[in-house]
Amino acid sequence: MRSKLQRLAQHTRARAETAARRLRGLIHHRPLLAGAVCLALGVSGGVGAMRVLAGPAGNQATALSRDAAQRELNAMAARLAELQAETTRLNALGQRLAREAELPESEFDFGQPVGIGGGGTVHDIAPATLLGGIGQLDAGLRASGNQLTALESLLFNRRRDRAGLPSGQPIAGSYVTSGFGLRADPFGGGGQFHKGIDYKGNHGDPVLAVAEGVVTFAGERNGYGHTIEVDHGNGYVTRYAHNSRLSRQVGDLVRMGDEVAKAGSSGRSTGVHVHLEVWRDGRYVDPSRFLGRTHD
Repeated sequence: MRSKLQRLAQHTRARAETAARRLRGLIHHRPLLAGAVCLALGVSGGVGAMRVLAGPAGNQATALSRDAAQRELNAMAARLAELQAETTRLNALGQRLAREAELPESEFDFGQPVGIGGGGTVHDIAPATLLGGIGQLDAGLRASGNQLTALESLLFNRRRDRAGLPSGQPIAGSYVTSGFGLRADPFGGGGQFHKGIDYKGNHGDPVLAVAEGVVTFAGERNGYGHTIEVDHGNGYVTRYAHNSRLSRQVGDLVRMGDEVAKAGSSGRSTGVHVHLEVWRDGRYVDPSRFLGRTHD
C-alpha cells in the first residue's frame, strides 16, 4: 500500500505541476489577461502591473466590448477561486494520507512553488485558450482528488477490517490450557474435538473482546454456560463461554480489549477458564491463526 500511495503522490504532484506550468505560460503570453488573473487571485502587481494594463494591451482591451470582457473576467475569477479551494482540500487530504502511510507530507504540498522557465517568441493567445488551460487544470485537480478520495476509502476499509479481525487475547496475561482440535474428553469417555481454545483465568477476571464488533448473543448455551458472542463483520464471529456473568447485552458495540464478561466455570466445565471460539462464515476455525498476531 505504501508504494501505491507514493506513486499516487508523484502522479498527483506531476499533474498539478503540468497544469500550473500550462496556466502560467498562457498568462505570460497574454499581458492583459495576466493582469486580470492576478486581480482574480488577489495578487497585487503594483505600478508595473498598471503600466502593463495601460500599454498596448490596454488598446487591445478597447476592441472588446465591455460586457464580453467583464463576463470573461468573472468566469476566470470564479474558476480560479474554485481551483484554489480544490487545491487546499486536496493538500489537506494528501497530508492526512501521507501521515497514514508515513510519507513525507511535502509529496502532497500543492503550495510548493513550481520551477518553470525557458525562452522563445511571445505569441498572442486567445482568451478561450486561457480558459481552456484553466479547465484543464480544473480537470487534472479533480481527477487527482477522485484518486485521493478513493485511496482514503481504501485506507479506511483497511483500518476497519483490521479492527474487526480477531487478534487480541481474551484474558490479559493468561496462557492457553487446552488447544484447538482433537483431545481427550476432560469428563472421560474417549476423544473429543475441541472447537476453540481454553485460557487460564481466575474467577471474576475480565473477559476481553479480541476484536471490534457488535454483541449478537448474550445468554445461556447448552454446555457453554453463560456465553457471549460478538460479530466482527466479514464473516467473523467470536464466542466466549463458561463465564460467571455477562457484562454486555445484545446490540452493544465493543472494541478490542473491552470487557464482555467475567471469567467463571459455568456450563460443562471442570474449572475456571475462558473458552474462546472463532467462527468464519458459519464454520469454526483455529483461533491460534489469528490471536496474538500483529498487523504490518
